[in-house]
Amino acid sequence: MPKDAAVEEFARLVRALKARDGRSYEALGRRLNVSASTLHRYCSAATVPEDFAVVDRLAVLCGADAEQRRTLEEAWALADRARRPPAPEPEPAPEPRPAADPASEPARASDPACGSGPVSGPAGARLPVPVSAAGPVRQPEDGPEATAAVAGDAPRRLPSGPGRRRWWRVGLVLGALAVVGAVTLGAVLLDGRSGEREAPAAPAVPPPPLTWTVASHIWTNGCGHTYLAERSPGPPPEAADARSWAASRGAVHGGEMLVRLSVQGKGTAAVVLQGLHVRVVGRGTPLPWTGYRMDDGCGGAVTPRRFEVDLDRPRPVARALDGYDASGQEGRTIPAVSFPYKVTAAEPEELLVFARTADCDCRWYLELEWSSEGRSGTTRITDEEGRPFRISGTAGGTVAYDTAKGRWITVSESGQSG
Repeated sequence: MPKDAAVEEFARLVRALKARDGRSYEALGRRLNVSASTLHRYCSAATVPEDFAVVDRLAVLCGADAEQRRTLEEAWALADRARRPPAPEPEPAPEPRPAADPASEPARASDPACGSGPVSGPAGARLPVPVSAAGPVRQPEDGPEATAAVAGDAPRRLPSGPGRRRWWRVGLVLGALAVVGAVTLGAVLLDGRSGEREAPAAPAVPPPPLTWTVASHIWTNGCGHTYLAERSPGPPPEAADARSWAASRGAVHGGEMLVRLSVQGKGTAAVVLQGLHVRVVGRGTPLPWTGYRMDDGCGGAVTPRRFEVDLDRPRPVARALDGYDASGQEGRTIPAVSFPYKVTAAEPEELLVFARTADCDCRWYLELEWSSEGRSGTTRITDEEGRPFRISGTAGGTVAYDTAKGRWITVSESGQSG
C-alpha cells in the first residue's frame, strides 16, 4: 500500500469512530489525555500517533468491538511504517591501501616549506640541521643569566638562579590546582548523571475504568433559567444554544443551576459508584449584575430524581431527592438515587445535580468516588471547558424579556408580582 494511502486509511477509521461517538474534539481529547488539535491531526491524516495505546482507548471510548479494534491496529501499523523515513544505505568501505616500504622511500632533507629541524633518514639516523641564512645558531653564554636563541630569532632571556626556581614553584602550584579542579568537576558531573540513570521511573497510573460527559447549561424542564450578565445580553437564546450564548457574553448562572452527569463503564466489568462529593474552591460576594430570566417560569409533567446541593452551607453535600411523574392519572413518586450502585459499558447512569445559592459567588466541582476489580479512586467532574462550575446569587435583581416589546422589562413593568 502506498505511503499516503496507508495514512489516509488509518485517518478514515479514526474519523469514523469520532463520527459514531458524536462528541467534539475537545470532549474526546479530555478523556484521552490529548489535546483537541492532536486528535484533529489524527483524523485529518496530518500525523500518526507514536503508539497504538491512545487509538485503542479512543476505540473503547467510542464502543468499538474486538474485531474493529484489530482492524484499527493493523491500519495503524501500516500507517506507522509508512510515515517513518527509509533507513540510509550504508556507505561502501574504502579499499585498503598497500603499506609503504620505509626502505624504498628516499631520505627527506629539511624543507623550508615544512619547517626546519632534524629529520630521520632511512636507517633512523639524525640528519644535521642546515645553517639558517641568518647565521649559525648561537650557543648560550656563561654568566648569571643565560640567553637562549634559535636560528634567525632574537635572543630570549630566561630567568636563572632564585628567580627561575620561584617561577618553577608557581607553575607547579598552578598546575596542581588545575588538576584538582578538573578531577572535582568530573566527579560532580559523573555523580549527577549516575543519579539520573539510577532514579526509578514513576509508575504509570492506569486510567479510570469509567467515562463521563457533563452538561452544565440545563434549563429546568427545558424552559426556565436565569443568567447574570454585566451588560444587556440581547434577546434570550433557545435552550439548546444556551452554552455558546452565555460564553459569548460572559454570563454566569444566577441563583440556581442544573448539571447533568452521564456515567458509563469502559468494559463488561462493573464499576461501583460509591458516592458523589461537592468541593467548593472559591467563595466571593454575589455579583452585582442584573439577572436575566429566560422566561416567566414553566412546569413539566415529570420532575426527575436528582441531587440537591446548597452551596450556602459551610460544607455542602449532594443530597438525593425523589422525583415525581405527573403524566398519569394518579401520578407516582420516582425513588431517589441511593449509593452504591453500578454502571457498565452497556448500562450507563445519568445523575442530575441541582445547585443553588443566594449569598455566594461560588466556584465548585464534583468528585465521583468509584471502585472496580480491586481498584478504587475518585474522578473530578468539571464543566465542559474543564473548569470549576460557577454560580452567583442574584443580588442585582432580575428582569424578564417581553417578546411583544422586544426588550427586557422589570417585574413591575410586566404587571406581575413575586
